Order: sequence, then structure tokens, then C-alpha cells
Amino acid sequence: MARKLILNCDDFGQSPAANEAILHLLEERKVSSATIMTPAPAFEEAAARVRERGYANVGLHLTFTSEYDAIRWRSLTGNPSLHDESGHMYRTVEEFERGADPKAVRLEMAAQFEAVKQAGLAISHVDNHMGSLYGVATGRSYLPLTLWECSKRKLPFRLFRGLYEKDAFMASIDGPGTRKTLAQVVALADLLGVGLPDYLLSHSYHLEEGETYESFRAMMIAKLYDLPDGISETYIHPAAEDEELAGRVRSWEKRVWEYRLPLDNDFNYALRDAGVELVDYRFVQQSRPRSRLKAAARLAKALLQR
Repeated sequence: MARKLILNCDDFGQSPAANEAILHLLEERKVSSATIMTPAPAFEEAAARVRERGYANVGLHLTFTSEYDAIRWRSLTGNPSLHDESGHMYRTVEEFERGADPKAVRLEMAAQFEAVKQAGLAISHVDNHMGSLYGVATGRSYLPLTLWECSKRKLPFRLFRGLYEKDAFMASIDGPGTRKTLAQVVALADLLGVGLPDYLLSHSYHLEEGETYESFRAMMIAKLYDLPDGISETYIHPAAEDEELAGRVRSWEKRVWEYRLPLDNDFNYALRDAGVELVDYRFVQQSRPRSRLKAAARLAKALLQR
């Protein structure tokens, strides 16, 4: 398969500044898609614009954490186990994994799916804010629940079928345990008919020491030329200039860089020159149906391995 890339805008609905940037990128067709946060303060504004423009490439950003002091939000269901001492969702994934009641997580997830439905949005895919459902901090994973909810709605989900070893973060989590767990989750997704991309490419969310827009752009362009065959996804968190948030949110400058990047002539030239095609999650779900019988056999084998 030729090299395909999903370039997704996370955190749609986080703030008016995020909405401004993401809506512009969607309008100019410079990104594949975006995912919207139903508990966030600018959700209604974002949803209204999606309805107005008829975008079919907006997904649900399942949200169980609220990391910024400057922009906090509560759960839709109001369950106390989903909140910290301030009454907002937890700041960190570890706090969420340790503090959340599983039943409350299930009800909140259902409420977030219902919120996009009530807002009149036909979502195209699902992903997760900060990876809070993956069990990365304590091993308390909600991926089976998430995949089941996606399966009921025939929606693909952000995960990865394989570890891309050239990606620094993926290389850092590689190991027998990770590969065993991944094999189980991928087999479960295939059994449930939930589409997944082949690879996930990461980059640092925060500003790194000495990093400039030019060095950030060069790093992202290099990834295009080194993209593996198949369907890869990378994600950005674009936002417009905002003086107040720039002074209160760590690395807000990088959010602005991630808005500039898809509009950058050099980046767009590199996409064409590297022979990379932008696709969205509809391509993931439709392109390669997989045998559920074979997936069941793979899942059984993965669960029996020690």
C-alpha cells in the first residue's frame, strides 16, 4: 500500500483560539480531520460551526482529564470519582486511572457519545485525550470498553496495529509486554470490526530546549520522507495567537506553530514530494475489512501466551 497519512487536529472545542485555528485548517483542507471535546468550554461553538459547514471528518475526542489551570472543565455526568479536589476532571492520567470508578467511566463515555449526537454531529472516528483510557500509567485500561462502544457505532479508533520503531516514543515503550498487550487489543479491535491505522507517529507536546519553529518544521518534514508504508497517523493541537492563554498555558507558542505548519508552503511541498497522501478515518474503516474469525483465533492465541 502507498504511504497514507492522517493528520488530525486534537482538542477541538478546548477554547475559542483552538476552534479558530482548527476551523481554518478544515476549511482550507490542510488537515485530514479533527476530534472534538464534549466537556470543554468551547464545545458548543465548535459543534455549531461543524453543523453549519457540514464537515464529515470530525470525530470524538473522549476526554477524562483537564490538564491546564487556565482552562478547566467538569465531566458531563458530574460523578465525583471523575473529579479532583477542585471539582474538575483530573489533571493527570495517573490521577484519573487511580481515582475513577469504572462504572462512572462507562457512563461518562456514553454521555460524551450522546452529547455529539444531540449536537447533530455524525462523527467519523474516535480518539482519546492524553491517552487516559490506554492504561499507560497504572495498567488500568479502558480500551476493551472503548472498542466496544466504537463497534456499536461502526467507528474506527486511534490506536496502532504495529510499533513504528523509528519513532522515539514508540521505541521507548517497546518490549515483550507491550507487544503482547498490543496483539491482544488489535485482535479484539478486528474481532469487533473497529478500524485502526497501522502506525502512530508522535512528537513532543511541549517546547523542547532550543526548539524553534524552523527546527520543529524540519522535524515534521523529515517524518514525511521516512513514513512507513500503510496508514500512519500523527496529531497536532493547533491554536491561534491568544495573549492571555500564551501567558498562562505552558508551551502555547507550540500550539501556534502547529497551526502554522499545515499552511506552510515547505510542509505542503514535502507532502507532495515524498508521495504522501492525506486521508481520513473513513479510509481506515472502509479500505481493509478483516476476517473476524481469524481475529478471534488471534485473540485466543494472544490471551493464552505467557
